[in-house]
Amino acid sequence: MDPNHSLSSKLTNANPLPSNTIGPGDGLESALSEASMANKTVIIAIVNKAYVEGDKPMLDMFLDGFWLGEDTRGLISHLLLVAVDQTSFKRCKFLRLHCYKLEADGADFEAEELYMSQDFIKMMWRRTLFLKEMLKRGYSFVFTDIDVLWLRNPFPRLTSFNENIDLQISVDKFNGDEWSQANPINTGFYMVRSNNRTISLFEEWYARRNNSTGLKEQDVLNNMMQEGFFRELGLSVRFLDTLYFSGFCEVSKDFKVVRTVHANCCRTISAKVADLTAAIHDWKRFKSLSDSNQTSTLTWTSHVNCEGSWKNFNVTLG
Repeated sequence: MDPNHSLSSKLTNANPLPSNTIGPGDGLESALSEASMANKTVIIAIVNKAYVEGDKPMLDMFLDGFWLGEDTRGLISHLLLVAVDQTSFKRCKFLRLHCYKLEADGADFEAEELYMSQDFIKMMWRRTLFLKEMLKRGYSFVFTDIDVLWLRNPFPRLTSFNENIDLQISVDKFNGDEWSQANPINTGFYMVRSNNRTISLFEEWYARRNNSTGLKEQDVLNNMMQEGFFRELGLSVRFLDTLYFSGFCEVSKDFKVVRTVHANCCRTISAKVADLTAAIHDWKRFKSLSDSNQTSTLTWTSHVNCEGSWKNFNVTLG
C-alpha cells in the first residue's frame, strides 16, 4: 500500500475525535450521537486484533478505500468502529476515529476467526445483538464488513429509491430482480432503517441463535426470509445489484458505476488482503485511464488467493 495515499496515515495527523467505551454514563449513546448523520444514520464496522495487526492490516486497507474512492472521504466522520478487544480499540483511538469498545461477554475475539469456526459464529451473533441495540435506540445504519472497499459513495444508490425501504442488503449473486427473495443474501453490507418492523426482525433473528447449531447468522436470516417472515412483518426489502455492490463471488462488470467491492467467497484474512490489494490496483488503473476510451476493456484481476483459501474446506457457500 502506498503510504502517501493512505488514509490511516492522514488520520493520525488529524484532530482527535472522541472515543468511547463502557464506563460512567452511556458510552454507546455518546459514540452513536457523535458519528451520526443528521437523519440518525451511522456507518458501522466491527474490528478485532486480527484486523489491525500485520504488514498490511485489513483495517488500513479498508480506510484506504475511503481515501481512494470517489466522494467517500467525508463519510469517515460518520463511521463508528466497534472494537471487540483492547488492541483494536487502541488502534482505533490512535487513528482518531469514532470508536466504541464492545464487551464480548467473556469470549476472546482477538484471533482471526476462520469462516464457520465456533468463535466465528459466536462473533457474528454478538454483532447481531449489538446492531439490534442500535435500532432500538432509534439509529439507522449501514453495516459494512472491514473487507469491503468503498470505491464510491453508496448513499446515492441507497437513498435515491423509496426512503421507506426497511432493509437493503447485498447478495453473493444477483438474480436480476432487486425485489426477489430468491437472491442469496450476504450480511457483509446492508442498510437498515430503525422502525418497529426492523426491531422485530432483529429480535427474532437473535432469538433463534440457540436453535441454530452449526449455522452462521446469515444462514438464519436467509431461512427466516424463505419461511416468509419478511412478508409476515410487512418488511420492504431490496436486494442490491452486484453491478453496483460487487464482490468476489460475482464481480461488477462496470468500473464506471461500481460502489463497493466485498472480499466475499474468501476464507482467510491473508487471502482477502492479497486479492483486495489487487482490486485496489485495478481501481487505480481505472482512475488513471478514466479520461480515455480504454476503460471499457478493463477487467478485475482474478481472485486466485481467495479461491485457493477454500482448498480442503468442504462447507458450501451460501
